[in-house]
Amino acid sequence: GSLLAALMPQNARNRESWLAIGVTVCGLLIGGLLFPQVASGAVVRTEFAWLPAMGLNFALRVDGLAWIFSMLVLAIGLLVVLYARYYMSAEDPVPRFFSFLLAFMGSMLGVVLSGNLVQLVVFWELTSLTSFLLIGYWHHRADARRGARMAFTVTATGGLCLLVGVLLVGHIVGSYDLDAVLAAGDTIRAHALYLPALVLVALGALTKSAQFPFHFWLPHAMAAPTPVSSYLHSATMVKAGVFLLVRLWPALAGTPEWTWLIGGAGVCTLLIGAFIAIFQHDLKGLLAYSTVSQLGYMFLGCGLGAYTAAVFHLMTHAFFKALLFLSAGSVIHALSGEQDIRKMGALKSKIPWTHALFLIGTIAIAGIPPLAGFWSKDEIMGHAFVHHHYLLYGMAAVGAFLTSFYMFRLTYLTFYGTSRLDHHTAEHVHESPMVMIGPLIVLATLSVVGGFPDRKSTRLNSSHITLSR
Repeated sequence: GSLLAALMPQNARNRESWLAIGVTVCGLLIGGLLFPQVASGAVVRTEFAWLPAMGLNFALRVDGLAWIFSMLVLAIGLLVVLYARYYMSAEDPVPRFFSFLLAFMGSMLGVVLSGNLVQLVVFWELTSLTSFLLIGYWHHRADARRGARMAFTVTATGGLCLLVGVLLVGHIVGSYDLDAVLAAGDTIRAHALYLPALVLVALGALTKSAQFPFHFWLPHAMAAPTPVSSYLHSATMVKAGVFLLVRLWPALAGTPEWTWLIGGAGVCTLLIGAFIAIFQHDLKGLLAYSTVSQLGYMFLGCGLGAYTAAVFHLMTHAFFKALLFLSAGSVIHALSGEQDIRKMGALKSKIPWTHALFLIGTIAIAGIPPLAGFWSKDEIMGHAFVHHHYLLYGMAAVGAFLTSFYMFRLTYLTFYGTSRLDHHTAEHVHESPMVMIGPLIVLATLSVVGGFPDRKSTRLNSSHITLSR
């Protein structure tokens, strides 16, 4: 799909969009056909000869965890493609945009579906490369070039650390096959190289997911077009670190080193990200620090052993953060590019659809029941409290309060109070077309109902995790 998009002419705007939609829908249909097998506990696996001299095959492996992530990547990707068709300007090189977006989508699917660790690292680095191209899409802007270089430098360096960590794990186990690695947890934890392998793998996850002390690159990536920001920072790239930790927890977790390295980084990140967000004035920049903070909750859950809760929060966060980013794009679209919330205000009546949808996202991320964010945050914090991690619980509670504070501050300054728009901008404020609002309504619906508990459950074979339906 990416190659076909790159070959299309500059003015093939509609054909580009339909190509991207078609590729994504095909992926969703294939995933839907695999669901009965995955839901029954089976692991669907396909292999091709790749590097036989090294004992490596190109393996695609779908279990519950991989299925959930792949469907999330494709479903949010479809909504972003629909939104981007009408968001991107006619002057933008649209073939390049959809080519990069599809290449990134394919790289993310490669990460979550890889059946051996070396193959996972290859796709891991491809996500860094394609995200570099997407963040620097508007390469005529200095901030886009700077943000792209920074993101690539940090994440690619972390990827090199991950490669060395994977080589150590493969050396300990005697195989890079994912099934063999997941079954050798006791052997890995008892080995003298366990701690170096853990630190190196953790560095790969921490850098990719912008965790402390590597959190600084993510806000600079906001120079990308809003659909890119929404996709990379809600459901895909920054979630890859969480996926890696959950994927490898049978092999690496269960030690104090894991708990304090992963959980400690997570709780520091959620507090630092939330504190910085309070003082932000740039609409997308504030949401970027919010993403940093919410990722901290997921890492805290992974560190504490609450893997189901971490994946649950990852899913709900994908819904409401994509909603907030795309709603922010609608605000920016209405204000002809303005992003400073100090120059907004009183937009509630001018863009009512965007206001209502943004408010739903705010309530969800603030963790107010019964919206999705409440259920997933509650699972992580409840796990910390029940297992007597009272310090971590208290810090997570402070982070939840700060989240509510900065999000309602953002909502008030943008949509309420007195108008601070200049006269020219105020005259041209307009609501986004319904074709852009449509994906937001879908995300808002998921943000409302996506976390409701169900007495029944579906057991998905995701490295021994039971995920609530």
